[in-house]
Amino acid sequence: MTTYLYSVVEQFSELSLATVSVLAGVLLLGILLLAASKKVQWNARMISYAALAISMSFVLSYIRIYRMPQGGSLTLGSLLPLMLFAYAYGPLAGCVAGAAYGMLQLLQDMYMVHPVQLLLDYPLAFAAVGLTGLASRLGRPSGLSGRLFIGIWAGGLARIVFHVVSGAVFFGMYAPEGQNPWVYSTLYNLTTLLPDVALCAFISLVPAFRVLLEYQRPPRNFYKKSEKSY
Repeated sequence: MTTYLYSVVEQFSELSLATVSVLAGVLLLGILLLAASKKVQWNARMISYAALAISMSFVLSYIRIYRMPQGGSLTLGSLLPLMLFAYAYGPLAGCVAGAAYGMLQLLQDMYMVHPVQLLLDYPLAFAAVGLTGLASRLGRPSGLSGRLFIGIWAGGLARIVFHVVSGAVFFGMYAPEGQNPWVYSTLYNLTTLLPDVALCAFISLVPAFRVLLEYQRPPRNFYKKSEKSY
């Protein structure tokens, strides 16, 4: 037993600074996500919305406009239902729903080279989409569509950050000779995922979309403690 523990410590000491930093970030975000899930008061209506949003996003993720050879694709606004849920019920609930959706993505198109890379590219990256909900607290710009537009970019770019870190640390070997892995990963992920965020933002500005946005809002007394929670 002592020999095994010594070998584990020895292997950990051989990790690069970037890998250790990623591990620390994953641990911190995991703790925050666990704490967030305990603070959210889940009721039947909210669980139904979350399940519907996750299902719709999962179905839309199969409609791919184009796909990059090393992963990543432009879909038909697949993350928009999740972003709507996060906007309606806040960033904490949005992060939990996003993480659940990320686990579903493992079933659809899993690509793993390291356990940490798996966490970064799936549950954590999609949990970051829940940050769309931060925009619901903005006073300006006025109007639901304007705030949601900002939230979509916040959640979409937060997701891209996780993929950039994963790409630089675990897929840097694919960078052209002489190019910095971080530059390569940033350019690759922006080329692949930025159009997907832009498409979601564009759809949110369609006038007919505002009707759906109005119905997505929770009731005013949703956050009262008197409601039954799960």
